Amino acid sequence: MVSGEALVEVRGLVNRFGPQVVHENLDLDIRRGEILGVVGGSGTGKSVLLRSIVGLLRPAAGNIQVFGESLLDAPPERRSQIERRFGVLFQRGALFSSLTVIENIALPLIEHAGLARPDAERLARVKVGLAGLPADAGDKYPDSLSGGMIKRAALARAIALDPEILFLDEPTAGLDPIGAAAFDQLILTLRDALGLSVFLVTHDLDTLYSICDRVAVLSQKRVLVADTLAVVEDTDDAWIREYFHGPRGRAAQNAANREKA
Repeated sequence: MVSGEALVEVRGLVNRFGPQVVHENLDLDIRRGEILGVVGGSGTGKSVLLRSIVGLLRPAAGNIQVFGESLLDAPPERRSQIERRFGVLFQRGALFSSLTVIENIALPLIEHAGLARPDAERLARVKVGLAGLPADAGDKYPDSLSGGMIKRAALARAIALDPEILFLDEPTAGLDPIGAAAFDQLILTLRDALGLSVFLVTHDLDTLYSICDRVAVLSQKRVLVADTLAVVEDTDDAWIREYFHGPRGRAAQNAANREKA
């Protein structure tokens, strides 16, 4: 259930790399229970924003409030506690190739939750099922999995610690249309079943129209608009017009309308 409560509040965010300014005075909220899609042209810093929020990149300026606390000002131990309430799926999965799927998922349970290995691996098998993988996938190594199975294995690891917010970086990139649609529905199912809030960086128009409650558009070093698709589509901006009203945007919108009919 989407509420108006903001679990994450980003205010005045500035990210720069040397002379290059990626974000300047960027504001954005992530609301409880929502799936927020984040889009933008190349170089707008979608993944940089994600990494800033989850604590992997310290911004040059601004503030990030998470669960009512300043992530940037919190002492290291408290920051670690806050960050354990996040689950993150990186674009390429970032699984350890030398570990089986079960061992990959069990690792945060052992390191952060302090579970004994047998208990962690039993719980990891539950997460394998939640991610829609067959049971025997748990004993395989990442290099023996398909691209879609790697995404699901990485998702199972991302939800290992029962996070409140799930951060996904291009989760359907590299998947065929059927696999991407199935992954979208899995995210929607997990959001509803586990009460997650989801921050989703994507370029996939079908994903936006199928599962996102709101969409944030990054442009001109800031969030140009963050609202429902109907509002975003009507925003007077050249990139938005080209992206949402081009042939692919119209096709995605028509497909979503057929599903709802």
